[in-house]
Amino acid sequence: MDVFEAAKLVVGIDTKSFEEAKARQLTLTKPPYALGALEDVAAQICGIASLVPARTPSRGALAIFAGDHGVLEEGISPWPMEVTAQMVGNFLSGGAAANVLAKRTSTKVLVVDVGVALDLVPTEGLIIQKVAKGTSNLAKGAAMTREQAAKAIQVGFDVACDLVLDGHDILIAGDMGIGNTTPSAAIVAFMVGAPVASVTGYGTGISSELFEKKVAIIESAVSRTASSIDRSDVLGVLSSIGGFEHGATVGFIIGAAFSKVPLVLDGVISNSSALLARELSPLSLQYCFAGHASREVGAKVANSALGMEPLLNLDLALGEGSGALLALGLIQGATDLLADMATFDQAGVTEK
Repeated sequence: MDVFEAAKLVVGIDTKSFEEAKARQLTLTKPPYALGALEDVAAQICGIASLVPARTPSRGALAIFAGDHGVLEEGISPWPMEVTAQMVGNFLSGGAAANVLAKRTSTKVLVVDVGVALDLVPTEGLIIQKVAKGTSNLAKGAAMTREQAAKAIQVGFDVACDLVLDGHDILIAGDMGIGNTTPSAAIVAFMVGAPVASVTGYGTGISSELFEKKVAIIESAVSRTASSIDRSDVLGVLSSIGGFEHGATVGFIIGAAFSKVPLVLDGVISNSSALLARELSPLSLQYCFAGHASREVGAKVANSALGMEPLLNLDLALGEGSGALLALGLIQGATDLLADMATFDQAGVTEK
């Protein structure tokens, strides 16, 4: 199905089930609201499932969208571009942090090549849907064409829908791309209207000198974009300053919502992408959880703009979906609590 048509068909979560879940919390053997944010998480899961109590999501799938970035030509990262392809190999062999964390919740790990510069060898666990061999340099002009932006979004949507058809009941947005915090900061700055320096982080450990250069490049790209593109023009924004993994994540979010399954956002890449997804399908965010408060300042600004409170705050800045994977266990626990705790009547406990 066409992602842009599907975006128009996304409906909000079931508010009746959401409220029933909140009411059920008051009958459980605990003081009112004693489980804090876990109660909100469980209610959101029930609203997504239209069922109280909801079945606990148990078949997670992490999609790591991988792509390279032409802006690396500007020397804004100490890591070379080939590390993206090397890390894809690490994911496929099970050696990355995301793989280790995924084992804890029996989560499937899938890598999607949406724009890696090098040619990858077809391997189990790898989906090759390369839009192009990396983006163009956003410091010199548009990062991609509008057609490429649309294709990247479609890739993410198709991956989400296929995973749900395969029986997965909660999706996790991951990413891999050396230099991808630069387009992420550009997207956040442009979509939120925030000063570039306030949403730009140090990425994979750059120096203060490189940070200033990174900010200047993003400021120029955002200014160029603002001169001719409106925030509501998602393809325009993405083609001007985005990355292929951003586009795919936009589609992934819409695909999860269209399929009525929850999705856990990770760090600055997925949160900046959520700002774009909101323009295409505002109701899609009702299916999303902010997994953690990334160390990258742009992620925090995006969380605030999206009205999402991160579930964890562990000073993480790895990406890959690592923080979202940690949050998955929390989401599962919150759903279990609502379903399996005894009520006051069942336990014979006197209510306050």
